Amino acid sequence: MPVEEYNCAAWEQEFKARRKRKQFMIGAQIGETTGKRVSRRVLSVDPPTAEVAFEDSGTMLGVATTGMGTYTSVIQPDGVIFGTGQGLMMTPDGEAITWKGSGVGKFGAAGAVSYRGMLFFRTASQKLASLNNACGAFEYEVDSAGSTTSKVWEWK
Repeated sequence: MPVEEYNCAAWEQEFKARRKRKQFMIGAQIGETTGKRVSRRVLSVDPPTAEVAFEDSGTMLGVATTGMGTYTSVIQPDGVIFGTGQGLMMTPDGEAITWKGSGVGKFGAAGAVSYRGMLFFRTASQKLASLNNACGAFEYEVDSAGSTTSKVWEWK
């Protein structure tokens, strides 16, 4: 069964409705991973833009996953980093979860990077179906050696 397309128009409509009702809150933590940056590539110097790929493992809704992702980061004139990315997680049963997201980041000591942002998930898995049409607020950290950690909470 093909994974459905991301429906940005539906999310925008839901966002407007929740904003009107003042119904935003961070829910339970739904995922956590650790991993490693596997490559970096400069795409442009004007503005400074890099592509980063990573691999990780962890859990999503309590189910073990292994994953990979790629994101593009653009360094703004004030030093803030704007990133967009996409990725794929697989369960031991061979079920897939895809995500797209964006966030803002900042540089830390010795090349470390810290991001905060939002992820949007899709899956054909019945046991992980609650991820469909879910929004995840994330924290993503990369240390100076390229090790990654992430945490994701449901955004209600």
